[in-house]
Amino acid sequence: PPGRLEMPAVKGDGMRGLAVFISDIRNCKSKEAELKRINKELANIRSKFKGDKTLDGYQKKKYVCKLLFIFLLGNDIDFGHMEAVNLLSSNKYTEKQIGYLFISVLVEHNSELMKLIIQSIKNDLVSRNPVHVNLALQCIANIGSREMAEAFAADLPKLLISGDTIDFVKQSTALCMLKLFRTMPESINSTEYASRIVHLLNDSHMGVVTSACSLIEALSKKSPEEFKGCVSLSISRLSRIVTATYTDLQDYTYYFVPAPWLCVKLLRLLQNYPPPEDPSNKSRLLECLEGILNRAADAPKSKKVQHSNAKNAVLFEAISLIIHMDSEPNLLVRACNQLGTFLSHRETNLRYLALESMCLLATSEFSHDAVKKHQDTIINALKTERDVSVRQRAVDLLYAMCDRTNAAEIVAEMLTYLETADYSIREEMVLKVAILAEKYATDYTWYVDVILKLIRIAGDYVSEEVWYRVIQIVVNREDVQGYAAKTCFEALQKPACHENMVKVGGYILGEFGNLIAGDARSSPLIQFHMLHGKYHLCSLSTRCLLLTAYVKFCNLFPEIKQNIQEVLNTDHNLRNPDAELQQRAVEYLAMSRIASADVLATVLEEMPPFAEKESSLLAKLKKSKPQQEEENGEKEKKTRPSAVMATEGGSPAANTSSSLVDVDSTTTQKESSLSDVFQPSPATAAAAGWIIEFSEISSAGDHDIVNTTDYLKFVTKNNGILYEDDIIQIGCKLETRSNLARLGMFYGNKTGGAFTDFKPTTLAGGSLGVQLQVQAKPLDTVVGAGAQVQQLINIVCVQEFTKQLVMQLTFSYHDRNSVVQSFDKHLFLPIFINKFFEGTEMASEQFFSRWKALSQPAQEAQKIFPAKSAMEKENIRTKLSGLGSKLLDDVDPNPENYVCAGIVHTQHQQIGALVRLEPNIQAKMYRLTIRSSKGTVSKQLVDLLSTQF
Repeated sequence: PPGRLEMPAVKGDGMRGLAVFISDIRNCKSKEAELKRINKELANIRSKFKGDKTLDGYQKKKYVCKLLFIFLLGNDIDFGHMEAVNLLSSNKYTEKQIGYLFISVLVEHNSELMKLIIQSIKNDLVSRNPVHVNLALQCIANIGSREMAEAFAADLPKLLISGDTIDFVKQSTALCMLKLFRTMPESINSTEYASRIVHLLNDSHMGVVTSACSLIEALSKKSPEEFKGCVSLSISRLSRIVTATYTDLQDYTYYFVPAPWLCVKLLRLLQNYPPPEDPSNKSRLLECLEGILNRAADAPKSKKVQHSNAKNAVLFEAISLIIHMDSEPNLLVRACNQLGTFLSHRETNLRYLALESMCLLATSEFSHDAVKKHQDTIINALKTERDVSVRQRAVDLLYAMCDRTNAAEIVAEMLTYLETADYSIREEMVLKVAILAEKYATDYTWYVDVILKLIRIAGDYVSEEVWYRVIQIVVNREDVQGYAAKTCFEALQKPACHENMVKVGGYILGEFGNLIAGDARSSPLIQFHMLHGKYHLCSLSTRCLLLTAYVKFCNLFPEIKQNIQEVLNTDHNLRNPDAELQQRAVEYLAMSRIASADVLATVLEEMPPFAEKESSLLAKLKKSKPQQEEENGEKEKKTRPSAVMATEGGSPAANTSSSLVDVDSTTTQKESSLSDVFQPSPATAAAAGWIIEFSEISSAGDHDIVNTTDYLKFVTKNNGILYEDDIIQIGCKLETRSNLARLGMFYGNKTGGAFTDFKPTTLAGGSLGVQLQVQAKPLDTVVGAGAQVQQLINIVCVQEFTKQLVMQLTFSYHDRNSVVQSFDKHLFLPIFINKFFEGTEMASEQFFSRWKALSQPAQEAQKIFPAKSAMEKENIRTKLSGLGSKLLDDVDPNPENYVCAGIVHTQHQQIGALVRLEPNIQAKMYRLTIRSSKGTVSKQLVDLLSTQF
């Protein structure tokens, strides 16, 4: 097409020496022979680079190319970098190209050569030769580091919108900006150039439009208001493509589909904005969407798979836009019918995508009924589909399309499928069946039947939330209690009975067994013997529940009290090593013997109805693996594997994430778990294998702290990466309660060799050693290659403190040349006074009464400061909650203000503190005021919190 610039032709540049070397490598008969040939070549290249000062560009290029080939064979290259950088200054295309290729692949982001490289790239960006400019842009994008973003992000927009820039350079510039934006979003300041970037959608060169569309799609998510002009231009461009004939876009027609990639990008860009309000834009967009649906229904112009792939890609993106708009009933129904034709298609990917899109259509009021027409086809897919991922999408669609009219049929089909379902989706299916049964139950006997059948079919996958919920509903509804007791009794009579069924049956019979006791087949003694027949096969928690059911029987059925007392009195229960079970047996036995019938009836009366609240099953479903939900149709993000702190003597969990140190733990400890850690005195702690390791230092300023730039991010968060370089990654996870803290440190070895003499030391200077008590668990002095070790540090806040706790980390390691190096760095630990802040609930009157009481100048600290980030409500609330205080809603008379209350816990005293944050959105300023019973705490909390906004 016009504007395309061909790369310069290379004549007589075959690099014969490289070809011979590659041929030699291929002819090697063994790994040893290959290694010998490589070492010989490396020695030759090294001697040429060191000894021959007259090497011309061709020879440098040839040797650098050989080094690149050796690296791609899997060998380390530790020289030749400077020669590659020198090639960048060549005016020959091939030499410059090889230099950039070597740098993109082999040069580390933190290399000392990076300044030279950046300067060479800058020289090429202002070159008059567009081919050199393009090579520089490709190198920036290939490296794509923060350093590149900081060096070039300001210059690239000017290059992109310049009238002198030719088309293929504009393409590369747009894609380069996109890569830097993804690496460092804040580096691209698009405000000044937004309108001119948007107008690239009108460019005559389709390649420029396609690249610009990708860039605008990303930028508009961050700054939708600045790029809203792209809506009308996107519709205009889309309209021209959809109505184009084959000859109009001949160079950009792919297997009879005009510009499919650009179409998809434009449709995706329009999904970043609401439906256009301008009538002409809206009508043109609707015409485009109708045109795409019409073409999809036309007979294919080619039998080749590329034609159908391109056509369907545009169709599915158009349907996504129709669903996003959710305002055109006719289009939604047409989209549903079009997708329905794919449900029986022989192509697996099409069936999958059709089911996925129909899940979203099922949530729209306009297309829900149209989706229901395909119910039989979807159920058939559930039964006959070979691919488990397609079956899972069928389950999702049945769940999304379910309502009161078809709930019984869908639940029955899902229960039938559950018996043979793939194990990976059973837990999710159980949750969905339980939710649907509860949501659409008109007869609660049906609901009880469904849940008990769930337990029978897939008991191992029935979570506690499911059987908790059925018990709540049975307790709250008198009309179903007798039926539930009868059904549970019948289920428990079967020889094979899941433990979850025993739990539900034990609870319900303990509460409502009297409702079926009139039948001789379910007399009190039969009920008791049937439950006790399962007792010895159950876990401790289930036995505890059964003991409670037995003592309830003492009240319901006094005639079998002696039988129950005999069971409670057995050594197996009274002297059980489990304290919980033993305590129940002892107390229940004593209660049954001592208490009168009236007292027993009072203590063991029926459970009162549970408070009505939203089911926890939906929340449980959303926390499970990524899934499309009926409310928003968006995919949840996958949670990374949790790094659980190992207990003493426990081995660290295997780390399966891409990061060596994985601190995004979603597990939470019970509150009591912190208290036991601090009970031993320092002397007994040392004797038990714990070590208190302090070194006196005058202040943290005596050392270079390596994480001074970003340690303050931990003021309002408790886990993350403290420090990282090419050698080690150090993460942390903090848990606190009252004046106690437990800090988990994670050390990840990123090198190919072991760390030796590994020693983390906590440093406390002067007064800090008195204000904080620190206990650190000792570590092995060797950390294996690629391994992660964990260390627990327990901290007691004795009194308020202002200095920062410092850790010194020392060890030895081998660099790439196998030379022993020493690592010795100091870093701040994320221990701040607010970590011992505990929130307090207060009413409005109580808050302002306390506020006025703390009115002395010494008790107040205030700071007015500019906003460093967007003043979004959700962001502000998250930061204030992360501070540790309780965010109080509807307390301040000005709804734009935020107030918090809490207590800073130390061993010596408790310090109450009140926080008031007043944002001024127009001026982009905050006023932060904190009052506390101790002025030093007010000042420190203000200083810490003001850094977060």
